[in-house]
Amino acid sequence: MKGMARMLALAAAAVSIAGAQAPPADLMATMQIFTKALGVSCNYCHTAERGSGQPEPKKEVARAMMAMTRDINAKIAAATGRSEPDATRVECVTCHRGVAIPQQLTEILTRTLKEKGVVAAAAQYRDLHKQYYGRATYDFSDDTLLGIAQRLAQSRPDDAIALLQVNLEFNPQSARTYAAIAFAYTRKLDDAAAITNLERALEIEPENGVVRGQLEQLKSYHRKKP
Repeated sequence: MKGMARMLALAAAAVSIAGAQAPPADLMATMQIFTKALGVSCNYCHTAERGSGQPEPKKEVARAMMAMTRDINAKIAAATGRSEPDATRVECVTCHRGVAIPQQLTEILTRTLKEKGVVAAAAQYRDLHKQYYGRATYDFSDDTLLGIAQRLAQSRPDDAIALLQVNLEFNPQSARTYAAIAFAYTRKLDDAAAITNLERALEIEPENGVVRGQLEQLKSYHRKKP
């Protein structure tokens, strides 16, 4: 009972800071909304032993973030001229989307690529896809890996190709991915492989004039790989 009372007291404090996002009678449900928004359990913030008086830094961060959210919502209402109940609201889930640290998938993979290499980045993509696909957390369309690989293709074509092959695992009908693989192979002076991938892209999108033009141009001066 003491533990429940403590949780209710903490929830009441959170709600007062957050601008009363839920009725006082529904405080525990409000705390559950917070944990779901961040994809965590209660002990993510409540790290210290009960009654220990030890600092809990994440609770302080949470309080500051909730105060910021309340301020943003007030500014939205003022900017739109609508009362707060009618104005668009920002909630925890707006940024967090079910993860504790709200980074885009591109940011996460780029950092892993830089610190641990392409094999680790590919494995991380597969793990995150398995855990989060179908939710609103990360963008698992062909855009994410395609964007990273396109930036790599000029200087690190092998890494670009490795990531694009992962992209095809999950987006096998992505003509853009085959075209990007083709470009990476041209950086390796492997025109035969580039032609093969452009032809595959055209099988998927036969009306794609850009890819058709690239294919015709490449065939016209087909280099032999040294």
